[in-house]
Amino acid sequence: MADAGRHPNITLHTMSEVAEVKGYVGNFDVKIVKKARYIDEKECTSCGECAKVCPVVFPDEFNEGLSSRKAVYIQFPQAVPSAYVINMEECMGRGCSKCLDACEKKCIQFHMSDQEITERVGSIIAATGLEPYDPREMDEYGYTRFENVLTSLEFERLVNAGGPTKGLLLRPKDRKRPKSVGFIQCVGSRSKRKGGEHCSNICCMNTIKGTLVLKEHYPDIDIKVFYIDIRAFGKGFEDLYNRSRSLGVQYIRGLPGSVEELEDGNMKVAVENTATGKIEFHDLEMLVLALGIKPSSATRKLQEMLGLQLTPDGFFLEAHPKLLPVDAATRGIFYAGCAEGPKDIKESVTQGSAAAARAIRLMHKGQISSEPIISEVIAHHCKSCGRCAEVCPYNAITVDVKKKTPAVVNKAACAGCGTCAAECKFGAIVMNHFTDEQITSQVDTMLENNADQKVLTFACNWCSYAGADYAGVSRLQYPANVRLIRTMCSGRVDEKFIWHAFEKGAPVVLVSGCHIGDCHYIDANHWTVKRVEKVRKKMEKLGIRPERLQLEWISAAEGVRFAKVMIDMEALRKSVSAQEIEDTVRILKERKKE
Repeated sequence: MADAGRHPNITLHTMSEVAEVKGYVGNFDVKIVKKARYIDEKECTSCGECAKVCPVVFPDEFNEGLSSRKAVYIQFPQAVPSAYVINMEECMGRGCSKCLDACEKKCIQFHMSDQEITERVGSIIAATGLEPYDPREMDEYGYTRFENVLTSLEFERLVNAGGPTKGLLLRPKDRKRPKSVGFIQCVGSRSKRKGGEHCSNICCMNTIKGTLVLKEHYPDIDIKVFYIDIRAFGKGFEDLYNRSRSLGVQYIRGLPGSVEELEDGNMKVAVENTATGKIEFHDLEMLVLALGIKPSSATRKLQEMLGLQLTPDGFFLEAHPKLLPVDAATRGIFYAGCAEGPKDIKESVTQGSAAAARAIRLMHKGQISSEPIISEVIAHHCKSCGRCAEVCPYNAITVDVKKKTPAVVNKAACAGCGTCAAECKFGAIVMNHFTDEQITSQVDTMLENNADQKVLTFACNWCSYAGADYAGVSRLQYPANVRLIRTMCSGRVDEKFIWHAFEKGAPVVLVSGCHIGDCHYIDANHWTVKRVEKVRKKMEKLGIRPERLQLEWISAAEGVRFAKVMIDMEALRKSVSAQEIEDTVRILKERKKE
């Protein structure tokens, strides 16, 4: 952080938060609210005289409340800028003014207020960090009741040379050195009841590191680790695990069921050792909870601002887990660190470097090149209803409904999903390379001969079509009468494509795309669901069996699922009689005449 602060091309906005983001790749307008520091950061020399005279004392957040700080303080060592800050919610203000009198440089300015800054940027890297799990809701381990039960972060501060005890391991209750310490793994991780179901990645190795630190300083200390399984998959991690065991650390496979405090402040831990199948009781003088990782509280707010996707665990979803691991679905936005998922320091540095490289690659030419697969508006057909702007997942379409001006597509922001073209009732939007005429021509060609023997499938390019390809290279068997029509997104599948296929004699029609929440175009497939449901209701009113139109979600890695779905579709096709197809064609032709 200090290096970044000294770099001439980097501007740090500390004590700031993003309030609003507008624009698109190459032209993002970011509104930033810079919180008032109440001390002139350029004049402050960090002498600390103000903190010495401040009468207000509060728990120090950096030391996890194990030490205290004043209302005027430096938030953490090596903070940039190296200047004090006043927490005005805690400060007595001008009623005290001792810090004002003590400051020789006259840096303290009680009249400061928050500032609003707007920056024009070409790309954005989201590095929102992480938050530790709050163990208070999982109180079976006694964190809120027993003083000698600590979190892994509190333990880290205790054994740190710059911590509240200068690196000495002391029990909070009696300030004595414990002779035995227990670590409980996966607190807030891999749990369906509390916390998250995901593995937090860093907990196992963090505990192993803690055991090595303790054994280095206190060779005679008794250490026990209660775990589900040890995940030491990084470079050199297995060696550290084996070294920890060789030093006498006991690894007990099983999580404690209960923790009781004894009269002397020790903890009695009951655990089922799954290796032996027996219930064991262990007396420990200190207990450390290895906390899991959860997304930063700022993640949800930023996701709404930028129109991004989240995984079920609440982390940001990347555009592609293998090919685009640091890219967001919205062009020009990248991820670094634990914004996208739990990571250790090495992985965070690697991903940060990758995100910076991706941003540089995008911006270094000075111009943004866009794909030709974008939407275009036919102005004289546009009725300015605003439907296209409503469904666009990238906010790439603007239309003034009141002034009745035609819609305008921002070519740099448009990603080419085609949802707007499918939703436009007036034919005012053309999807380049996936026009209505091109898609209906494919339907005509595929159903020209023996239409009643075909399974017509509209497959999205990124998932379902790729899933078909994966099924092929995996040599999976599925019916040979399946006919695929590729679209960039299932959101491009217009109602009229489906009706046209049934009118041409298709016995069944399948629309397939990315899983909900995993759409390459943010949430375009939500509109697919609504459209298919609407068509099914119309089919039912017309006397056409709704089951003949199917909607399935198939990912690029689900070749087996693709083959199974196609086998099911073939079974459904065989259930459709020739008379049923004739009746459908007749009904739709009569409907068109009306």
